[in-house]
Amino acid sequence: MSATYILIPGRTSKQGCGISEGKFGENYQSEINTLQVAPEDMKERGLAEGDRVRVTGEFGQIDVAIRAAKDGELPPGLLFIAYGDLSSRLMGADTHGSGMPTSKGMDVTMEKIA
Repeated sequence: MSATYILIPGRTSKQGCGISEGKFGENYQSEINTLQVAPEDMKERGLAEGDRVRVTGEFGQIDVAIRAAKDGELPPGLLFIAYGDLSSRLMGADTHGSGMPTSKGMDVTMEKIA
């Protein structure tokens, strides 16, 4: 069963450090391929660190591994993923003249997959 959340993609400091090793390095790739979930939401949904979930939004869907956000880092109902290939699959093409598609506050559903 899926539940609705708000997704906030963005940059992370670990991602910034990983770029010096290259976008195909382990540090960078692990950062952009992991969804952070509030510990309360993980408990409520019966999710554990490393589980895979399907996130579906208006413009696409992704299958991604999860990890618990640090205590107090994300309030319940909010998800975070670092900018990268997976986050881009959930964004629409319209940039509203800015060159950057809308990427903050996207309504998505999240459900556990096998």
